Amino acid sequence: MSSKSFMSSKNREAVEEHRDTEALLAVLDAADQMPSATRLRTRSYELLSLEPGSTVVDVGCGAGRAVAELAGRGVHAVGVDPDPWMLGTARERWSAAEFRQAGAEELPFTDGSVRGYRADKVFHVLQEPGRAVAEARRVLCPGGRIVVTGQDWDAIMIDSSDAALTRTIVHARADLLGAPRAGRQYRNLLLDGGFGDVTVEVHTGVFTDPAMLPLLTGLAESACAGGAVSRDQIDEWLADQHRRAEADRFLVAIPFFVAAASAARPPGA
Repeated sequence: MSSKSFMSSKNREAVEEHRDTEALLAVLDAADQMPSATRLRTRSYELLSLEPGSTVVDVGCGAGRAVAELAGRGVHAVGVDPDPWMLGTARERWSAAEFRQAGAEELPFTDGSVRGYRADKVFHVLQEPGRAVAEARRVLCPGGRIVVTGQDWDAIMIDSSDAALTRTIVHARADLLGAPRAGRQYRNLLLDGGFGDVTVEVHTGVFTDPAMLPLLTGLAESACAGGAVSRDQIDEWLADQHRRAEADRFLVAIPFFVAAASAARPPGA
C-alpha cells in the first residue's frame, strides 16, 4: 500500500470517527435538555454538598454542561475527559471553564486535593470500575463527596410488539459494554472502595418523544452487528418503533442510579 493510500485510509477513518462523535453529541445534547435530565443533574449537585471555592471534578465531562453549571454554583469545577474532540467542543462552548484530558483511572490531581467528585454515565464503559473508584478515593480529601450516576443498560424497558426480540436486543447491546450493570453495583463499588455514608437512589426516565428513536436505532444496530439478531429482525423492529412514534404510542423507560458517599475522615476528625 502506498503512503498516499495509507493516509487516505487514515483520513477516511478520522472522518468517520468524527461523524460518529458528532452523532453521539447530538443524542447527548437532546437527552441533556430534557426536564428529567436537568432534575437528575441538579440532584447530583445537591448530593455533592458543595462548598464555595472548593475544587470539584466532573469525570467524563463530555461537552462540559455540568462543569459550567457547577462553576455557576460557586465552586472551582474541572472537567476531565479522555476524548480530545469532546474536550474541544467543551472548550468552545464554555471558554471560561477548565478542562483536562484524562481517563477515570488516572486523574491529573494530587492526593486529597479535591472536595467533590462527580461521574455521570461513565462507569458502564469501563472494564474495571473499581479502579476508577480507587482513583476517586485517592484524589478526594477526607470528608469529600463522591456522586456517580448512570443508567443500567441491562434494564432498559421498551414497549414493543415483540417482547422476546426486544429483550434480546437490550441484553445483546448491554453485553458489548465494559460494565453494563454498573448502576446496580454502585453501592458495593463504593463500599469496597472504602467510602462511607453510601446512599443509592433510582430515578426512572420515561421517554415518549420520537427524539429518542436514535437511541433505539443504536441499540438495534449494535445487536445486529454483534450477530445476536438478523437484519430482517432489526428492520421490522425499528419499523414498529417508528409506527409507534408516529401514532404517539412510543415509550422507553430507563432506570438511572444515583449513588453518593463520603471519603472517610481520620479518626477523631
